[in-house]
Amino acid sequence: MPMSAGSDTVRSDDANVAFAPALTLPMPKHNMPKRSQSHTRADIALRGIYEISKILATPARLETTLANVMTLLSSFMDMRHGIVALIDEKGDPRSVVGIGWSEQQAHRYFERLPERAVGQVVTTQMPVVIHNIDKSALFAGWERSEKVARDARVSFIGVPIKDGDKVIGTLTIEQVWDDDTTYHAADEDVRFLTMVANLIGQTVRLMDLIGRDRERLMDQQRLLEKELSRQEGGEKRGEARGIVGSSPALGHALNQIRVVARSHSAVLLRGESGTGKELFARATHDFSPRAKKPFIKLNCAALPESVLESELFGHEKGAFTGAVTQRKGRFELADGGTLFLDEIGDTSLSFQVKLLRVLQEGEFERVGGMNTIKVDVRLVCATNRNLEEMVARGEFRADLYYRINVVSVRLPALRDRREDIPLLALEFLRRFDDEHRTRHELSPSAIRVLDNCYFPGNVRELENCIRRTATLAPGDRICEDDFACRHDECLSATLWKTAVSQPFSIIQPRPKAPIGIASPPIPTAPSDFAGAPFDAEDGGQDNVKITRNELVAALEATGWVQAKAARMLHLTPRQIGYALRKYGVEVKRL
Repeated sequence: MPMSAGSDTVRSDDANVAFAPALTLPMPKHNMPKRSQSHTRADIALRGIYEISKILATPARLETTLANVMTLLSSFMDMRHGIVALIDEKGDPRSVVGIGWSEQQAHRYFERLPERAVGQVVTTQMPVVIHNIDKSALFAGWERSEKVARDARVSFIGVPIKDGDKVIGTLTIEQVWDDDTTYHAADEDVRFLTMVANLIGQTVRLMDLIGRDRERLMDQQRLLEKELSRQEGGEKRGEARGIVGSSPALGHALNQIRVVARSHSAVLLRGESGTGKELFARATHDFSPRAKKPFIKLNCAALPESVLESELFGHEKGAFTGAVTQRKGRFELADGGTLFLDEIGDTSLSFQVKLLRVLQEGEFERVGGMNTIKVDVRLVCATNRNLEEMVARGEFRADLYYRINVVSVRLPALRDRREDIPLLALEFLRRFDDEHRTRHELSPSAIRVLDNCYFPGNVRELENCIRRTATLAPGDRICEDDFACRHDECLSATLWKTAVSQPFSIIQPRPKAPIGIASPPIPTAPSDFAGAPFDAEDGGQDNVKITRNELVAALEATGWVQAKAARMLHLTPRQIGYALRKYGVEVKRL
């Protein structure tokens, strides 16, 4: 039967087991088939490939499909046994199918086959033909079935099943030949089996690919269902997704968000970097009547002005180099919903003019376009910069300031909601364990370490601390000694020491007294603690029992990091600030 070139065949005909590329041997003239006989044999092979391809294209369990292929193959070939064995990466059989056998019977028969014969097929990645297994060294010591006569000549043909250049299995058959059978017939059988093996390899690859995609989609579905149930549960309880904590300061901010969300007024979220402004913007959208509409977000500081304009307003085809198609902007995508613009204070004055028109008129044109597009968008902006000072310096337009600052909500820094630190730490640790399929727990000493930290990077820094500690922790229980700050490797201290990260002060009214929160002003930089006011709740100036020399020694020992010096002296950072001002100590920059 027709197949691939005979030069891909490894042949063994004697006890020396010499493997070499097989050539189609010339047949004696009296054995040469007639043209009509050759044509009939080719037609049978073509029909066999056609019928087998139909079976492989039918959706079914892989083992069922392979069993049907082997049954059909036996009707086109004179074969006694046939086995399809798929192997894993280690070379162990993961699926074995035979003709008319159960899976257990097929496994037993496959295990009886000489390992050298099957291994030769896998190693050489070429067919192996043994015309007489009684004379082959590969089958030395192998006992033939009692049903086969002793004088009968039993042959073995094995071809690899490939996925690209990788062998993923073997297709092996046994045949009982008479003395009139020629090598030419064996070569044609090899070609036919190689074609069948190629079809099987493609089918296995596609089924594996479909299986992986199915698992991935099922995992995504479970995650989406879990997220949806969490959101629905949060909506019923009036909770905001992703916001963890029960402190009064956090509750005050969320209550403001709930009240503001009922209107369509623009909201300005203010607070230090890492306080979760995007989560509060999402909560503003979720609590509003626009909750079923899109929530679109954009970080204004992450893009240059030219790209930012295209991202917000969209562009027409051919508006600039690379604009090969028309594209909708974020304003257009957020129509009817909420648009969150983070880092609004980092935009240029020229861009602020274009943004102001959209907020005033509710209309704009795409870049390179002439048609005016009207949108209904609720704008939520966020910044960690002092917009009032920027307006006074002419760096931010006053008219835009009044447009985006209809309602201003201050997000509390983590040091203003210290009671939320254990809850946040446990939540971040749970997320880390879910991602890495591990299990960790925080010891009481670990909670005390976190509670004593100042966290200038706020919630983002806390998450970084938890992930770093969980990654490097030697055991499942995280204790005090596992934290970087216990080994002078605190990332926050490094940033403060080099003045890389400096949180900006935000001018905001303090919460009213009934909520029971004192909202101290936020320092603009580590050195600004020196000018911070000193309240009686922090001990009062009369309770600062340290000398100038003790203060300077502590600052020198901690690299002039005031938060660490405060911990060393058992004071609060604000008490350190008062002491610096009292003794006139100038903070050094290292």
